[in-house]
Amino acid sequence: MIKAIVTGHSKGLGEGIVTALLARGIAVLGVSRGVTPSPQASLVEAAVDLSDGAALSAWIAGPALRDFVQGAETIVLVNNAGTVQPVGALAHQAPDAVLRAVTLNVAAPLALAAAVVGIKGAAGCRILHISSGAGRSAMAGWSVYCATKAALDRHAEAVALDGDASVRCVSLAPGVIDTGMQGEIRASSQAQFPNLARFIAMKNDGALQSSEATGEAIVRYLLAEAFGSKPVADIRG
Repeated sequence: MIKAIVTGHSKGLGEGIVTALLARGIAVLGVSRGVTPSPQASLVEAAVDLSDGAALSAWIAGPALRDFVQGAETIVLVNNAGTVQPVGALAHQAPDAVLRAVTLNVAAPLALAAAVVGIKGAAGCRILHISSGAGRSAMAGWSVYCATKAALDRHAEAVALDGDASVRCVSLAPGVIDTGMQGEIRASSQAQFPNLARFIAMKNDGALQSSEATGEAIVRYLLAEAFGSKPVADIRG
């Protein structure tokens, strides 16, 4: 039996991933800051602010995660929640915004990965970090976003080097998806984000992927036998 934990599950790509998992009969624990009651019995939801390290630590120490994965042969963790903020040059970044972004984008995924692997009784764990091309190529105005996504890539590579055959970890770039984050990017100013015109053009040209189609592709990748053979990957090949 497979059970899955998906962060940032209530909208955008996270919602697309959850839909694809549920369609395969896989029970899901969705973890997001804001949740709405789901009519689906296979979807359990937890309201946790993943940018608040103390709140996440308290939740991990509680019974919800352990109770959910009880009886699972394989635990799947999809670290999808993230933020592109703060956008802009270093001099214009609020330190508290940087701290919250690093907690959400890096500390939460790494802590959750350690938590699920630490739960005994599962035959295996599959951990998927939703990364970005920004983690592999620096972009002006995105120093925090680029650094945090690069951290997920290095984490997956190091986990592979640990040599635990029961743990597979991949940091995956999913492509450019038509989500709320893309709306935030387009709402930036040219001064904050010099590559703004490129992202506006992708939206206008219909070049953005849908969250539903991308979620389906990610779940196929996640459940494939070859998952984990390449710790840093791109869903587009």
